[in-house]
Amino acid sequence: MILLKLFTEFLKVGTFSIGAYTGIPLTQEIVLRNAWIDKAMFANMLAISESTPGPILVNAATYIGSVKAGFLGSVVATFGVILPAFLVIVFICMLFKNWSENKPVQAILRGVKPCAIGIIFATGANMLLASLLPDNTLDKTGILILLILLACAIFYHHRTKKFLSPIKLIIYSAVLGMLLY
Repeated sequence: MILLKLFTEFLKVGTFSIGAYTGIPLTQEIVLRNAWIDKAMFANMLAISESTPGPILVNAATYIGSVKAGFLGSVVATFGVILPAFLVIVFICMLFKNWSENKPVQAILRGVKPCAIGIIFATGANMLLASLLPDNTLDKTGILILLILLACAIFYHHRTKKFLSPIKLIIYSAVLGMLLY
């Protein structure tokens, strides 16, 4: 029964997510509602999923499926989350040649972009607050790490006129976390 539940719940995530980061709030709601992992473990799982190769939702589904039902659970949850995107890509590839210049289709795609940006921003703000205010207490070390990373990013941009690579930010934050925690 758990395998069917993992498949259907992650199928919902895959179906209603527009890009990886927009699926995080839905994944969190599903995982917490089913009591598969707690909120702190979810935040840790997201950090690990983000820093490992592959799409974040696939990594999250694989991890949660593994926790709940072992190897088969990870396969079922992963299949559930990728199936909708796979079907949509196949469908789009079949139609794109005929519809790419269609004005209503272009308008729909332009309308989806701001919505996705808003969802990603809200997710980031939620994750930031959850990491800096665990158990409703201020994490001074987390704030210090955030300020150091922000200063590094601003200094780098000022000196090179380029943005600091997300890979470098992940490495810097991991090193700072190991040193300061």
